[in-house]
Amino acid sequence: MDPPIPYPTLQTWKSQCHSLDSSLFLLTLPKIELHVHLEGTLTPSLRFALARRNNIPLHSSRLNKDFHTLDELQEAYNLLQPRSVKGRGVSAFFEAYYGGMEVLRTEEDFYELAMAYFDKAKAMNVRYAEVMFDLQAHTRRGVGVETVMVALRRAREDAEKHLDVKSNFIACFLRDQSLESALTHYELLVPYHDIIVGVGLDGNEFERPPMLFDELFKRARRDGLRITAHCDVKQPNTLTNIRQVVEEIGGTGADRVDHGLDAAADASLVQAIKAKGTGMTLCPWAYVRHHTEQDLFGFLRVLKDEQVKICISCDSPAYVEDNWVLQNLSLLRLRGGLTDEELLGAQRDAIEMCWASEGVKTCLREDIHRFCEISSTL
Repeated sequence: MDPPIPYPTLQTWKSQCHSLDSSLFLLTLPKIELHVHLEGTLTPSLRFALARRNNIPLHSSRLNKDFHTLDELQEAYNLLQPRSVKGRGVSAFFEAYYGGMEVLRTEEDFYELAMAYFDKAKAMNVRYAEVMFDLQAHTRRGVGVETVMVALRRAREDAEKHLDVKSNFIACFLRDQSLESALTHYELLVPYHDIIVGVGLDGNEFERPPMLFDELFKRARRDGLRITAHCDVKQPNTLTNIRQVVEEIGGTGADRVDHGLDAAADASLVQAIKAKGTGMTLCPWAYVRHHTEQDLFGFLRVLKDEQVKICISCDSPAYVEDNWVLQNLSLLRLRGGLTDEELLGAQRDAIEMCWASEGVKTCLREDIHRFCEISSTL
């Protein structure tokens, strides 16, 4: 088996992608982001500030180290080269990701986290976002449901009012927890369905196939919510899991697949995704630690050539060395061979895939139309 992309190569790509941030096309392109984890946007600087405010010590069990300065904390975020910590099925990413949440304690903490993402989204011209969050990861730390959800509702309203960034939330459930826990937390979220458009499945999927949570997905379907689930790259049984998501969960299959890039290795699975019109959210910078360059961009080209609907997003950018949706698009332009027209087409796909109201979709289409008119005159 060929090794994944070497770390020095990734560092070069990162530098080149960030240098493309000033590209007029990429910067002004209206963007739709459908796969971003709120907790994965917790930057070292915000985490450090919240830790001080809440008097919480910063520690990494993976590195066996306490962090006393912001520069020291940054070390815990250098995860492009993975390091396993507790054996098979557990990753350095999850240790850092869940460890970072310890500083999130109050309504104001969650509000600041959400607004920091929306500020970043505004700067990158993200016009609409569907933001995932992990309620179970907070309640198990003693944080109340209202603490999280009131903050998210307030941030959503303020982002639309003050930043002109529209959004909805996707409630994700941890697949390494029980179905019973997922159903209990689903009930706790019923009063907040005004800001939740769908449910998803994330977390460590090692030996936890999506169909274990079929009852949850069927309940969400009955309540009028959309459904999706993560299918991470280079996982055992990943093709089986993708097929479950596409064809089985919720009775008829999901509305979208999160990740699922490895489906490109199975022509029949690609055809099933295409035939059902299932959208896929892809986050290239999240895969560089696991795939070869040939497979990463080759698989994406297969999906594009088969006209599978794709939305390019950023996943957990703070834990992928500060590579946000803009840098994910830059990577596909820089190394993936995607043309500006194909990147524009991905935004059109994302509008059709998103779970916004028809009114919001109309506004997003108008944004794209105006962008094309202006671009044609440059």
